[in-house]
Amino acid sequence: MDEAEKVLDRLRRIQELDRNDAHTATLLGELRCLVAEAEAWARVEGDARARSAAAELGAELVRFEEVRPERVRLAESRPA
Repeated sequence: MDEAEKVLDRLRRIQELDRNDAHTATLLGELRCLVAEAEAWARVEGDARARSAAAELGAELVRFEEVRPERVRLAESRPA
């Protein structure tokens, strides 16, 4: 499987998890893998735009992790 297919498969998996209200930790794990796969794809492509997009994705994940813990605690404390 090439890098582009890995990224697209990961995106589909993340969308499915999101639709099924997966636990935030599960989504974060998938997003971390997505960043790594996007970076690998960008390296193979050798394109500056691809590298920039992968870097922006990584930065968004960092921002999400900085903001999300409060929301995670609230979501986890809600009765099922």
